[in-house]
Amino acid sequence: MTPPPAATATKGGARPQVAVKSIDVEGIERVYVWDIVVRSTHWFTMIAIFILAITGVYIGTPYLIPAQPGGEHFVMATMKVVHFYTAIAFTLLVATRLVWMFVGSYYARWHQFIPIGTRRRNDVIRMIKFYSLLSKDPPLNVGHNPLAGLTYLLVYALYVLMILTGLAMYSVSASGYMEFWEFLVPIFGGLQTARWIHHIAMWFILGFFAHHIWSAMLVSRLEGMGLIDSMFSGYKFLPRRWRKRLSLSWRDRDRPYEDD
Repeated sequence: MTPPPAATATKGGARPQVAVKSIDVEGIERVYVWDIVVRSTHWFTMIAIFILAITGVYIGTPYLIPAQPGGEHFVMATMKVVHFYTAIAFTLLVATRLVWMFVGSYYARWHQFIPIGTRRRNDVIRMIKFYSLLSKDPPLNVGHNPLAGLTYLLVYALYVLMILTGLAMYSVSASGYMEFWEFLVPIFGGLQTARWIHHIAMWFILGFFAHHIWSAMLVSRLEGMGLIDSMFSGYKFLPRRWRKRLSLSWRDRDRPYEDD
């Protein structure tokens, strides 16, 4: 579909002209890319991060002052319970997604995160040029673009770091089997250092989250393949000429194509 032309002027001044892309509607087809595990872990992880960030900031620096006597203890206890149970859900979501990298569908697997093939390695450079404003169009990819894949590996490393530092802090006041994780405290240089790492990692994750929203909207607008929609439905809209490459092995799919 060809987007409508930009208006010549709007209230408050002229509207910048947007380059119109001509897309052959008859030459595209709907292809199932993201399976239910990928989509559900994506959205539930996002919700968990929001809850963990809000409750975690309160636990570190209480910002609510209840009027009734002793109310601050009730609020802190509630925040801790919500934080701890959400952390359990977050850990299970991360573990599920990591396992799914090895047993899941094609576009959920590890080779979408590590640019093994020549084409995907070249696309890392092309995406860097695009984000650096040295190129006006991003390279087209069916699944994750390779630069995003590498970034997601770093994000999952932060997830694991958050989980381990959280277990280290919790083990000190825990009883029963959770005391097992106390061996992590000296590994992180003590309880206060583990707390500091936990806090800083959270801000890195929130920074990634902000960039993720911006880049998804930008790339989705320029690709015209339904990137954001696909995280709800699982389907992208791809050129029919790509049909042949979708039947190839991951090694062959990651080689350069003449029609790229």
